[in-house]
Amino acid sequence: MSTAHQLPPISVSDYLRGEQDARHRHEYVEGVVYAMVGGTNAHNLIGTNATVSLGGQLRGKRCRVFNCDTKVRVQLARGTRFYYPDAMVVCQFNPGTDTFQDAPVVIVEVLSESTRRTDENEKRDAYLSIDSLRVYIRVEQSSALASVDRRTDDGFVREHYHGSEAVIPLPEIDCQIPLGELYEGVEFVVEKTADDDV
Repeated sequence: MSTAHQLPPISVSDYLRGEQDARHRHEYVEGVVYAMVGGTNAHNLIGTNATVSLGGQLRGKRCRVFNCDTKVRVQLARGTRFYYPDAMVVCQFNPGTDTFQDAPVVIVEVLSESTRRTDENEKRDAYLSIDSLRVYIRVEQSSALASVDRRTDDGFVREHYHGSEAVIPLPEIDCQIPLGELYEGVEFVVEKTADDDV
């Protein structure tokens, strides 16, 4: 999802109240609200595939997967943020009446050109500050490729997975994500170059 135009600053409570009745979703960054633009079909399919794959593996277990309609709250020293990840796994839940979660263990974001900078910088820094977070997965739309930040005793370590045969291990929640499942039904669009027309 990409952030579009900026609205005037509001309080957390006003943001949460307004978001319940809003026709479109908004992310909240330290008092500033950003309207979100809808993702492509490929973006939404990859996010759905992640949710379905993780949800099936977590059936009957303590942890649960949430889709892109559930916000994650990040509380930083300089202010509160709310983001809508494409998928997240939570093992310690907020009350059912909340519209957000505070303690994700795994977060999945599907990258697009309009969100790449935010997902790889602002959101990454915010997500990695969450004590409960163990894995942050960023998934490409144009090829079967995922970048993973995994928490270790020495901090977060970057890993890369490429190709439909690759599998992202998630021992933190006793799951895995095969890239073949993640990209099921996705048709990759190959950009044409000037040489292709010759």
